[in-house]
Amino acid sequence: MWDKLALILLIIGGINWGLVGIFQFDLVAWLFGGAGSLISRAIYIIIAICAVWCISLLFRREAVADTGTSV
Repeated sequence: MWDKLALILLIIGGINWGLVGIFQFDLVAWLFGGAGSLISRAIYIIIAICAVWCISLLFRREAVADTGTSV
């Protein structure tokens, strides 16, 4: 569950950075009152934590897949 949540938030963060790079538009800052607002900074920190969490996906021995079946 945590892996999926972290990946979803990381994807949202990546899309935001794409908007910044292509259109110079920061969606998080626009929605929450500027890049320096407390809420925006909290969101940026959460996305950064998700990125660090997802690094662990690269080093796991076996892929984690939720197929709904038990072995």
